[in-house]
Amino acid sequence: MTTRRIMKDIVSLAAGDVSNWTVLIVDDQPDNLAIAQKVLGFGGAKTYIAENGAVGMKVLEEITPSFILLDLSMPTMDGWEMLRNIRAKPETQDLPVIALTAHAMSGDRERVMEAGFDGYIAKPFRLSTFMTEILRCFRELAHVKEQIDEQ
Repeated sequence: MTTRRIMKDIVSLAAGDVSNWTVLIVDDQPDNLAIAQKVLGFGGAKTYIAENGAVGMKVLEEITPSFILLDLSMPTMDGWEMLRNIRAKPETQDLPVIALTAHAMSGDRERVMEAGFDGYIAKPFRLSTFMTEILRCFRELAHVKEQIDEQ
C-alpha cells in the first residue's frame, strides 16, 4: 500500500461510514466478541471474529479488513505477538490495528502505542461510546499521518 492510499483509507475510516467497514475482531472473551460484532454490525459493518491471535492470522489469509480490533491478553497467541506478525508481513503491515484491552493502568496506553498499535480502547467499553472511541482512534491516526506527511 502506498502512503497516499493508506492516508485515504484512514481519512475514509475517520469519516465514519461504517457500512464500508470490514472489521476483524480478535478477543478470547465471547461476550466481548458478541458485543463488538453487534454494535459494528448494527452500523452496517461486515465483521469477522477470532478467539485468539493464531486464528486471527488465519482469518487474515482469507480477508483484508479495513482495520482490526485486537485484545492483548489471550491464550495461544496474544495481541502483542499477533501485532508483530501483522507488521512483519508486507500484505498486512499497514493495516490499522486498535488495541481493545483491559490493560488500563497508567502508562498502558503509551506502551500500546509505542508497540505499534494505531489506537487504544480500554475495556470494559460502553455500548454508548464504542463507535465514538473507534472514530476517535482514526481521527487521531489521520492527524498523526498528516503531520508525518508534512515533514
